[in-house]
Amino acid sequence: MPASGAAAVAGGSQDGAGTSACEMWRGGTSLLRDFDFPAAAKWLLLGALVGVVGGLGAMGFQFALQFLRELCLTSWAGLQMGNPGGEPAEYGFALGAYAPYLVVALPALGGLVSGVLVQRLAPEAEGHGTDAAIDAYHRKLGVIRKRVPLVKLVTAAITLGTGGSGGREGPIAQIGAGFGSFLATQLGLNARDRRMLLAAGIGAGVGAIFRAPLAGAIFAGEVLYSSSDVETEVLLPATVASILAYSVYAMQFGWGHMFDGAGEFGFSNPLELGPYLVLALVLALAALVYTKLLYGMRDLFARLPIRKELRPMLGGALTGVVALVLIEAFGSSRHVGDVLSSGYGIIQDFIRTDGEGMVLPVLLLVGLGKILTTSLSIGSGGSGGVFGPSMVIGATLGGAVGHLFHAAIPGVVEHPTTFAIVGMAGFFAAAANTPISTVIMVSELTGNYELLVPSMWVCALAFLVGKPWSLYRAQVPSKVWSPAHVGEYAPEVLATTSVGEVFRRQRKFVTLRGSMSLREVLDATDQSRQRLFPVLDDDGRLLGAFRIDALTHALHDLPRGAPPPVAAELVPRRTLAVRLSESVDRAQRLLRNNQVDELLVLEDGDPVRVAGILTSADVLLAYTRRLSRRQLGEDGKSEGGDAPVR
Repeated sequence: MPASGAAAVAGGSQDGAGTSACEMWRGGTSLLRDFDFPAAAKWLLLGALVGVVGGLGAMGFQFALQFLRELCLTSWAGLQMGNPGGEPAEYGFALGAYAPYLVVALPALGGLVSGVLVQRLAPEAEGHGTDAAIDAYHRKLGVIRKRVPLVKLVTAAITLGTGGSGGREGPIAQIGAGFGSFLATQLGLNARDRRMLLAAGIGAGVGAIFRAPLAGAIFAGEVLYSSSDVETEVLLPATVASILAYSVYAMQFGWGHMFDGAGEFGFSNPLELGPYLVLALVLALAALVYTKLLYGMRDLFARLPIRKELRPMLGGALTGVVALVLIEAFGSSRHVGDVLSSGYGIIQDFIRTDGEGMVLPVLLLVGLGKILTTSLSIGSGGSGGVFGPSMVIGATLGGAVGHLFHAAIPGVVEHPTTFAIVGMAGFFAAAANTPISTVIMVSELTGNYELLVPSMWVCALAFLVGKPWSLYRAQVPSKVWSPAHVGEYAPEVLATTSVGEVFRRQRKFVTLRGSMSLREVLDATDQSRQRLFPVLDDDGRLLGAFRIDALTHALHDLPRGAPPPVAAELVPRRTLAVRLSESVDRAQRLLRNNQVDELLVLEDGDPVRVAGILTSADVLLAYTRRLSRRQLGEDGKSEGGDAPVR
C-alpha cells in the first residue's frame, strides 16, 4: 500500500534537472576537462550499431527487391527493365516472352499480398515509411513498434518487386529508424536520445541504399522540417551511422556511384542560368501536381467502400494498366516500362547517351506517368518510398526541358543531360523541402560535382516556390513548432507561466476510492478516456495514481486463485504530479523525460487535493498560444483570450 498524502507524490530528479554522473566525475586532469570522451564514445558506439544494422537492412532489402523484380518483371512479364550502372542485374534471369496480362496482374497481386500483411501485422507500415519516421520523431517520443521495420521491408520489396511504383528509401529509412528506436528503448535512454538514434537510422538507411553517406546524414536532419531549419543535434550521430551503413552496403554492392557516366558533364556558361530558372519553375509545378495527386489518391482510396487490404490490389492493377497502355502505344517496353517499380533505367540510359534517341514524348510521358503510378501504388496503401520516383520524375522532366532548350539555343545548352541531373535534385527539393541534402545527394549518386552551381540555383529557386507544400505531411515548420522541442526555444514563456493558468479546470475527470474492487475499477475506467486515474482515501486525500496500462498488467499477471487487487493496490510507489503554482516548464520536462501524456495537478497547500489532470496537449496549446501572441505583439493577454493559433 503506498504512503498517503504528499509522500506518494514524487517529481524529484526525474524531471531531468539533476547533475549527471558524468558532470560530477569530471574535474581530474586537464585532458578530461577539455575533451568530452564519454559523449564521443557513446555516440560513436550507438551510431555505429545503428549504421551496421541499417547497412545490413539495406543489403537484405536490395537482395529481395532485385530477386523479385528480375523474376517477376524480366522473366515472367518479359519487360526490359534497365538498371543503374552501379547496380547491374544480380540473378541473371533470362528475358521472357512479353506477357501483357502479367503487366497488370503482377502489380495487383503484389498489392494484395502487401495490403494483407500490412493491415494484419502493422498498419503504420502503410504508405511511404519516411513520413512515419518523421511523425514518430516529433509526436511519439521517437517510439516505433519493433515489428514495423520488418513488415515494411517485406511489403515494400513485394510491392516494388512485382511492379508497384515507389522508392527504396522509405522502407530503408524506417528500418534504420526502427532499430534506432528499439536500441534506445532497450538501453533505457531518454526520449531525446531515442529521437537522435531514430534520426540517425534514417540517415543510415538513405546513405546506404543510395551510396551517399554525406547526403544521408544531412537528409536525416533536414527532412524533419518543412522550412530551411535543420535538426543540428542529430547530424553527428547520423554521420557516424550513415558512414557505417554505407560501408557495410558497399562491401557487397560496390563502391562506385549509383549512376555512371555523368562525371563528364559540367557547367561553364553563365547564360545557362536562364534556362535553369525555367527548369526550376517547371519542377516546382510538377512537384505540386505530384503532392496533390498522391494525397488526393490516398483520400480517394480511403473513401472507397472496400476493405483496406484490397485497396493496394486495386492501386496495383491500375498502375499496371497505365504501364500497359504506354507500352502498347510505343511498341517497346525499354523506357516507358520504367513507370513501374523503381524506374532508374531511363535515368542511366539518358546519362550514357546524353539523351540521344530518347524522344520528347517518351520523357514527358514517363515523368507524368511516374507521378500517376506512384500516386496509385502508394496512395492506395502500398508500401514504398516517394524519393526514388522523384528522381525519375525530375530526371525525365529535366531532360525534356534540356532537349527543348538544346534545340532552341544549342550554343547555350550543349548537353540535355545536365538538365536531367539537376532536375533530380530540383524536383525533390521542391517536393520535400530538402534543398541542401538533395544537392549533395545527386552529386554523390552521379559522381558529378561540376554541376553544384546549377544544382544550388535550381534547388534554391524550386524550394522557395514550393515551400507551401510537401510530400511529408508529418514535417513541422521549424523546431519552434515541434512537440519534441516544446519549451526549448522560448523557455521564459513556459517558465513564467503557471500550471494553474493553462490546465483545463473544467475538464471532468474520474477519481477512484482506494477500497474499490477490481470490478468497480473496471466499470469506472471503461467509461472514461483518461489514461491516468487518481486514487483517494475516504477523506478525499490523494493516495497516488495509476495508469491504464497498470490495470492491464494487473489483469494479465494475476495469479490463479489469488484475490483481485483493490484500487489502492494498483498505485505505484511514485506518482508524478505538479502543483497549480509550479511552472509549465517543469510540467513539460516531467512529461517529456518520463514519456507520459498526463500529469496530476494538485492544489497548493497540504493536505494534498487533486485539482485535475494536465495533458501534453495542454502544454503544447499553451506554448503555441503564447508564442503566437509574442510574434503578433499581443503577449500579455490572458490565456482565455482569442489570440490566433497557427
